[in-house]
Amino acid sequence: MSTADLQSQPQAQPALTATAASSGTRSSAPAPEPRDTRADELQAAVDADAEAPGSWAARGQTPVTILIPTKNEQSNIVECVRRLRWAEQVALVDSGSTDDTLPLAQAMGAEVYWFDFKHHSPTGWPKKRNWALETLPLRHEWVMFMDADEHMTPELAAEVHGVVTGAHTPEVAGCGDGYWVNRKLIFLGRWIKRCGYYPSWNLRLFKHKLGRFERMTTAGDTGSGDMEVHEHITLSTGDAGRLKHDFLHYAYDSISSWVEKHNRYSSWEAHVALDGVAQGIDAKLTGSAAQRRRWVKKAASKLPCRPTLRFLYHYVVERGFLDGRPGWVLCRLLAFYEFMSVAKLYELKRSPDATNPPTSQG
Repeated sequence: MSTADLQSQPQAQPALTATAASSGTRSSAPAPEPRDTRADELQAAVDADAEAPGSWAARGQTPVTILIPTKNEQSNIVECVRRLRWAEQVALVDSGSTDDTLPLAQAMGAEVYWFDFKHHSPTGWPKKRNWALETLPLRHEWVMFMDADEHMTPELAAEVHGVVTGAHTPEVAGCGDGYWVNRKLIFLGRWIKRCGYYPSWNLRLFKHKLGRFERMTTAGDTGSGDMEVHEHITLSTGDAGRLKHDFLHYAYDSISSWVEKHNRYSSWEAHVALDGVAQGIDAKLTGSAAQRRRWVKKAASKLPCRPTLRFLYHYVVERGFLDGRPGWVLCRLLAFYEFMSVAKLYELKRSPDATNPPTSQG
């Protein structure tokens, strides 16, 4: 039985709901969710003992904690975790999944922790990833964030093992306390090599005591969900280095999924544009790559016809036309995202006290 087949099966309540019902309340102390009664059954259904293609390090032998933020990811979580079992600790931070995400993750050997945005972060901060860094019982100095729709590669896993054990120093080492990792976006079945999406560097591997996601707005609930999206990780000890190998991002299983997520993201963009960056990385033309990107974005925010300009930038300047029909679709969607951000900013300026849209967590 595949994870796709599971979607047609009757869904039982997840373990976290059963726990909450039996206790009437939930302790704030971080503890893994109890093992779901269906986890053992699902082990056979997803062939949990099978290895992912490629040559991987031995299971549980790399001293690193991998954190996976989730909500309703049953179609992705099995193959994500299958490629991460070389790490000694793999932990989901889940926002109340109502599908089989939790038992499937447990069937694959991962721990599951419960996060409720309104309960754990009543003021709107910290969001899910910072909360995990500050709260969960992380067993190792090094942590790495992965999303459920991302796949580790054997080459990157070996490189991470070398870094966290001290056996390997990357060519671009930086301060030695954190590393940017490159990501390949797979969209509509195609690796998007252009459109401004490759290279796509993400600071994912770092020593957890030294890194936190920046806070870009103090607006509270922006309607953008419970997780940091465009915020950057900042290291307290200097600039991060770079790893050599990539991981794969199988984002957006449908256009509808893309639109739903970017509808939320554009709400966040509008609030940041209205309030300014509360704290975090400064916009500097002569600074780091992240600072330069932020400077360009800030400068571009003052230009007219932004949706059209964004399409031309991604499709013409970044040669998205070479990525075929998927590239054209992506660039058109990015222009629409820009339009939503501009329109929502206008809406906020006209009615700054308007009620925010309901939060959709995940």
